[in-house]
Formats: sequence, structure tokens, C-alpha cells
Amino acid sequence: MTGDDALASFLEALAARDASPHTLRAYRSALSDYLAWLGSADAAALRRPGHPDDASWERPGRAVLRGYLAHLSDHLARRSIGSRLGAVRSFYRHARRVGWVGGDPWAAVATPRQGARLPKVLDVGQVESLIDATDVRAPAPADATDAARLAVRDRAIVETAYAAGLRISELAGLRLADVDLRRAELRVVGKGRKERAGLLGRPAVEALDEYLRDVRPVLRDRAEGPDQGGVFLNARGGPLGVRGIRLRIDRLVRLAGLPEGVSPHTLRHSFASHLLDGGADLRVVQELLGHASLNTTQLYTHVSPGRLRSAYAAAHPRSGRDAAGDRGQTPRT
Repeated sequence: MTGDDALASFLEALAARDASPHTLRAYRSALSDYLAWLGSADAAALRRPGHPDDASWERPGRAVLRGYLAHLSDHLARRSIGSRLGAVRSFYRHARRVGWVGGDPWAAVATPRQGARLPKVLDVGQVESLIDATDVRAPAPADATDAARLAVRDRAIVETAYAAGLRISELAGLRLADVDLRRAELRVVGKGRKERAGLLGRPAVEALDEYLRDVRPVLRDRAEGPDQGGVFLNARGGPLGVRGIRLRIDRLVRLAGLPEGVSPHTLRHSFASHLLDGGADLRVVQELLGHASLNTTQLYTHVSPGRLRSAYAAAHPRSGRDAAGDRGQTPRT
């Protein structure tokens, strides 16, 4: 089997497991690059004389694989290298399961470890500033009424994302049938088509209710085709996709004067951190985020300063907490 045939079959298997279009594009790009490099002159120069298997994707030699690592290091950041190698290793795991290869040729090759990178989070005041930025109008808008409608929509987007800790793809995929304002709940379809409940606070319920009642019907009337049932619509009445939501939130970030690097996903990180600051159980946060592993959620225990201060004040004998006074002692500073 050629490498291209193996790649096509692997992508079909991923699609059958409900991998997202983004995942399929990323894997196709990473593995196409890998297979192309194995056929390059640089790879040919690293093959051992008398070892024709070094030229195959099934059993590339160790020197060839190390050469590919060097190639990645010359062109990509460490995080991107990790993503590329993750795709390659997943490809070989699949190839081994279906009997195309006898083992993983990368198993004996040391790959660079990624340092744990803590997610960026906003404090509560910064989130409020982002929400307030939805009321900022562009100078002399061509249609002030339409600008007001889109501001209502954008407020509903930010409130919903922050209240329920949604990924941007989950926001874009939200359907009218998924929203239950009476119960203040959402049905969220996350990675791998896994469903979970998203909870809404009163501000998010009010923002969504205003948008769905007063704005969405007006936007929907502008569309030519049938209503596809998406919650958030663009100015022409069509579905507001991931790119459109990203552009709107990026604009609000700039209007709010938030730090560089704040992204739509920062709201999800902030949701988790603020829940932990407020005393939420880690497993509850895991369920609300839709994480398959608690290890993923535990990352937020390292970025929640309120939780760290609370734990320190409760546990350290010289933290200066009120309990010291109960012992008749005054901690020294």
C-alpha cells in the first residue's frame, strides 16, 4: 500500500469516528507533509546503503526520522511540532491496528517534550469589560438600528460562551432546539459528538431571550433559503460560523482594551478558573467543560489564583487568616 492510500484510508477511519472537519484538515496537512518529506532528496541522503526499507513509509530508518525532526525544528515552533508528531503517531497506531505495519517506527526515536503551557485567563472585571464592549458603536454607523441589533446578538454570544464555557465550534453549532431558557440550560454537542449540559446564569438567559425574541427573527427574514435552525445568525440571515464568531469577539477584545493574545477560547479558560475560584468541585468543572479526562481539567488548578489564595489562607499556619485570632495569636508579617 502506498503512503497516499494509507493516508486516505486513515482519514476515512477518522471521519467514521466523527472527527471534526478541523481535525481532518490538520491531520491531512501534517501527514501529507510527512509523507512528502519521506520522498524528498533530504530523506534519501539519510537512508542506509543496502536498506531499501528506509525509503518506505512503513519502515523508515531512525536516521530518516531524526532528519524529519530536524526539518520540523527548522520551520515550526515546539507546540506545532508536537501537533505534527501527534498526527504521525496516531497514523502509525492505526496502521498497526489494521495490519499495515508490524510496529511503530517512531517508538525508538526520542521526540522533544512540550513544556506545560498555562492557559490565559481573564479576571472578572475584564470579562465585564468584554461584555460592556458590545454596547460600543462604530463612529457614524450606516444603519444605527442594525448596529443595535448586532450588538444585542454579540452580547448574547459573549454571555453564552462565558456562562456555559463553550468552545467556539460549540457556539457556532448551537441549534434552537438545543436552547431551553425556562430551565436555563443548553444541549451542547462537543468533541467526538459527545453531548453535555451547559448551564446559563440569569444575565445569559436575559441576553439570549432578547436576541431570540427581538433580533433573530429580523435577521432570519433577510435570508433567502430555509431556516437551518442555528441560534446565531449573521447580518444577512445566514448561519454565523466559527470564523464570523471569532472576528466578532476579536473586535470586542480590541474595543475593551484587553491584553494581546486574548482569544475566544480565553472565555472558556476563564469560565473554568472562575468556577474553581468560587469553590466548585473539580469533577463538576470537568463535566461542564466536557473533558474526557480529569487530568485535562486539573490544569486549571494551577491558573486559578483565587483558589490558590483560598487554599493557602485555609492551610498555612502563618497566612494571617482570621483563625489565628481565634487562637489568641497575631501572626507576624
